[in-house]
Amino acid sequence: MDMREALTFHDVLLVPKRSSIASRKRVDTTGRFSRRLKLKVPIVSANMDTVTESRMAVALARLGGLGIIHRFLTIEEETAQVAKVKRAENVVIDKPYTIGPDETVGRARARMREHGVGGLLVVDDKGALRGLVTERDLQFRDQAGESLRKVMTTKLVTAPPDIGMDKAREILRDHKVEKLPLIDKTGKLKGLITARDIKNRQHHPDASTDAKGRLLVGAAVGVVGDYLERAAAVLEAGADCLVVDVAHGHADHVIKAVEHLRKKLPEAEIVAGNVATYEGARDLASAGADGVKVGVGPGSICSTRVVSGAGVPQLTAVMDCARITREKDVPIIADGGLRESGDLAKAFAGGASSVMLGSLLAGAEESPGWTVVRGGSRWKIYRGMASLGATLTRKTKERGSDEDLDAIEVAEVVPEGVESMSPYKGPVAEVIHQLIGGVRSGMSYSGASSLPDFWKKAEFIRITSASWAESRPHHLDK
Repeated sequence: MDMREALTFHDVLLVPKRSSIASRKRVDTTGRFSRRLKLKVPIVSANMDTVTESRMAVALARLGGLGIIHRFLTIEEETAQVAKVKRAENVVIDKPYTIGPDETVGRARARMREHGVGGLLVVDDKGALRGLVTERDLQFRDQAGESLRKVMTTKLVTAPPDIGMDKAREILRDHKVEKLPLIDKTGKLKGLITARDIKNRQHHPDASTDAKGRLLVGAAVGVVGDYLERAAAVLEAGADCLVVDVAHGHADHVIKAVEHLRKKLPEAEIVAGNVATYEGARDLASAGADGVKVGVGPGSICSTRVVSGAGVPQLTAVMDCARITREKDVPIIADGGLRESGDLAKAFAGGASSVMLGSLLAGAEESPGWTVVRGGSRWKIYRGMASLGATLTRKTKERGSDEDLDAIEVAEVVPEGVESMSPYKGPVAEVIHQLIGGVRSGMSYSGASSLPDFWKKAEFIRITSASWAESRPHHLDK
């Protein structure tokens, strides 16, 4: 049996080189999650139920990254999460929320609560715009059955569907309104521009957006059962990519699933994984994957390597799989084992086009994990998706029942993950600022102005445990 040596991030350092980069702000960190999805901040939140739902995905996309909605939801729940992200920010809202003029005050309030909006456009059964009803219009209206015809605002400022953003901004400013409905020559509603969306665009110039100005979002799917139905549903809701979520991606049934997805949904961006070898990345790319997730067992809450004895140290896995980027232009995503910003820099230097983070984001304000207080400090629950708790949650969802699983079925589960807590870290924007700042520093030490440049110029040097101890703050008063 042949046996080769493999390394991970703390086994190496980047060798500092002569650099012409005077300011780290000039370093371009743009990377890719898939063939067509570019990210100015190539950081992706993991598709885990304690890391990414719509709130995290919105926050991360506004910063230039990407969130992947986890699949441990019903199809309806996952599509709703995707839809929330796509509606969070737009240049033009193609399908604004509407209500009929003969509906009631009570119904309007219910719809606003349901969709989390402060106003509804009133249209008739032919699609013609008749008015606007907002929370201000409904204020102090005590009769829930009162018709909207009596309370809606009918004198509206409108614009044609082909209006430019600069002109729309002028109209909103000059008329001191928040919403600008777009109507065609016949008076039919064709879209909506809001002052909030224009302000968000100004505040988040690096935001990850699609051709319509909506925030990018991905959605995870499995490889058995309703995965084709789920994939079609999340794409219909606006998902910009599918992430085939499997612990061991280099398996026949996973490769076949990717082939089926590619055949059924030829225009979809498909990212598949996880693998730890070039052969795994090659086979998924050949099956139709537009991106490959790399990492078997490196995650902080993953026990795969201990339970199964299988895995490849993450830096070696990334460097091995990166060959597929050079050969087939399929980007790879380093998923797991990243503890600090220097690890992200090393992953990019090794050939990753983006990185996927779990534990580093789990403690952020926007993560869906439960918040707890221990010893006067705030923590957020973080668990592996192969942990016992997550596995039982998935099985309960699959049953469609909240009934407890019987003891025999619980005993049959062999977890490959654990449940833990992550220190509360505040807004994710602060976390990303520190991480991407460290990446820029790492690139500048190698004299690299872009990720492709980093791949060419980066040089690793292997270090000892004593060297790693020297690399960290040491000999300080406690």
